[in-house]
Amino acid sequence: MLFIVNWSISSVNRNSAIERFLKTGGAPPAGVKMLGRWHAVGGASGFGVAEASDPAAIQKWVLEWSDLMTMEVKAALTDEQIAPLLAGAVGKQ
Repeated sequence: MLFIVNWSISSVNRNSAIERFLKTGGAPPAGVKMLGRWHAVGGASGFGVAEASDPAAIQKWVLEWSDLMTMEVKAALTDEQIAPLLAGAVGKQ
């Protein structure tokens, strides 16, 4: 299952978040495969796309960082996965 993970870091936690990221590389826990991560230029936010078969692994990752940043997670579908659903929604199956 794919997940879109958005994060934002307050200025109060900026240095601590930078230090942890440099120490750990921001690697997710076992069971989560990071497919890509992008950081906003000039800001303290970004998003990543990750894959996990168990949402609990994603939750574990969020808990590892929630003391320093706000993370919002949404399940995601690829074009190939959503196309039949969209076709069904407009009666074009």
